[in-house]
Amino acid sequence: MRGKPAAMAERHDAAMIFDLDGTLADSVYQHVAAWDTSLRENGIDLSVWRIHRKIGMSGGLFVRALRRELGHDLAPELVATLQRGHSDAYAKLVDGVRPLPGARELLATLTHEGVPWAIATSGSRDVAARTLRILAVPADVPVVTRTDVAHAKPNPDLFLEAARRLNVEPRSAFVVGDSIWDLLAAQRAGSLGIGVLSGGYGNDELQQAGAYRVYDDPADLLAHLDELGIRIRG
Repeated sequence: MRGKPAAMAERHDAAMIFDLDGTLADSVYQHVAAWDTSLRENGIDLSVWRIHRKIGMSGGLFVRALRRELGHDLAPELVATLQRGHSDAYAKLVDGVRPLPGARELLATLTHEGVPWAIATSGSRDVAARTLRILAVPADVPVVTRTDVAHAKPNPDLFLEAARRLNVEPRSAFVVGDSIWDLLAAQRAGSLGIGVLSGGYGNDELQQAGAYRVYDDPADLLAHLDELGIRIRG
């Protein structure tokens, strides 16, 4: 599996590492709804906008961040219950998830042109697998999930592991994400961050978090790959 990305890297100076939810898949609001369901089923009433602001963190970090909102600690058993509840609720909503405009075309173009790419998501392996099927991600593409690293975003572990699997230096990789957590993690990994607006964060927020460029969605990014120095034939 790793031989192919290594060969690709000989043709291009750069690689691309993508976040998943809100970056390639239009799934942010399904995740928001799933967390809302899990929280309410466990007696926790949190405004939906506050949930949205935490999407992109790992599930564990998300739940721990609730301490600030609630003003008290959460028992480990409750944390585990909330995470399971999110996964179960998302499974019921995943049929409504669609690829973002241009996502499949962007990935297909990169593959055709020999540009190495990977996916790095804060979601667990089982939750991510449902979304990956919607995008028809080839089996030989490196996919790094929260299950594979010690710490998820905003720590850099996911992107560092994705670069390792692509056999490229992190500084040679563009990291594409829709949240401030993606871009903070990209900075810490030593990669150049590219923002997309398709997850609900604003242009200014993404730039302040370190985005080199901000695009509307994958289709807009595909139309401007030349701005990243990625040459597409034809």
